[in-house]
Amino acid sequence: MRFLPLILAHLRRNWIRSLLTVLAMAVCIFLICTLRTFVAAVDQNLRTANASRLVTRHAVSLVFNVPVSYQERIASVPGVRRVAKVVWFGGARRVGDFSDFFPNLAVEADPYLDIYPEFLLTPDQRRAFLADQRGCVIGPDTAQRFGWKVGDTFSLESFIPPYRTGRPFDFVVSAIYATDEARYPGTDRTLMLFHYNYLWEATGRRIGVGNYALEIDDPGKAGVISRTIDEMFDNSDAQTKTETEAAFRASFVALAGNLALLLNSIGLAVSFTILLVTANTMAMAVRDRRTEIGVLKTLGFSSARVMGLILGEAALLGAAGGAIGLALSQVMIRALPRLPFIGNAVRGFRDLGLSPAVGSLGFGTALLIAFLAGIVPAVLAYRARITDLLRQT
Repeated sequence: MRFLPLILAHLRRNWIRSLLTVLAMAVCIFLICTLRTFVAAVDQNLRTANASRLVTRHAVSLVFNVPVSYQERIASVPGVRRVAKVVWFGGARRVGDFSDFFPNLAVEADPYLDIYPEFLLTPDQRRAFLADQRGCVIGPDTAQRFGWKVGDTFSLESFIPPYRTGRPFDFVVSAIYATDEARYPGTDRTLMLFHYNYLWEATGRRIGVGNYALEIDDPGKAGVISRTIDEMFDNSDAQTKTETEAAFRASFVALAGNLALLLNSIGLAVSFTILLVTANTMAMAVRDRRTEIGVLKTLGFSSARVMGLILGEAALLGAAGGAIGLALSQVMIRALPRLPFIGNAVRGFRDLGLSPAVGSLGFGTALLIAFLAGIVPAVLAYRARITDLLRQT
């Protein structure tokens, strides 16, 4: 610590260059921590999937529906306990404006609520929902976001062509479901559920089913049951793909490609770029102070101590950049749910925040970049002779 004033004096000598290096490092750590937090949230969402639930969808793509007639045949497969129709409605309060979008599903209400017990309703709330064709159940976060309470009405219009009828769908809030993080961690608190029959009737009974949600008796037989269901429809016009709930969730993420690889590649590219920038800064700083380093060695500073001063300078730049980057990342992560478009994608993630593991990774990366950037100039200063350092050019 007694050499800290000397290190600070060196950094202040060209404070603009030092400041820009710190800011570049901060941007790097900000991106790494923010991207890693998003990837971790997606992984957590996949891990909370229930092993006793399967999803049957169209084999080609999620954008194609499967026939309504498949339900009875799926329900007849041994090991299948319940089956419920599900359709991603894609409704918005104003068509084309997704700033206030929230996930909304048309479901076969009675079996769906049995398959998904994490959406907690009182018996009275459930009866009220089942009794009203226009009724809907909304998550507590969505209710708080729009200030809705039981009995309120609102309208949505889908941006998906088959579900557009020329006028909005009117809904009544029948219930606001509760969640229990102890029993059902990671429950989505933003969903809206309404009756599949309401959508079916309004569209002239011309739509199919987006997917079927299945509850099975034995999670260990998920593979056998999945193959049995898919083989039933091998020769049909609409072949199916049955998969676990975790795999189904992952298929949504896969619509954007290999998200983890993409985000990690961005972080790696940015880190490498900042490494080059920081290395250039350290090399310039040492080159500009060749005479000073020679004087320090003349005054009795050992080569190892000079090398330590240069590495300490790099470490201080890395620590400052890492700290600022962590602070910026924390602010951005807290703001993500309130941002247009991006907020709709992350609002369903529970406990979205900068974890100690991601924070440690970010700060460690900053120190590693600083060390790699400073090691070559430090070694060159260590090996330089006093006569070479003091020689006038």
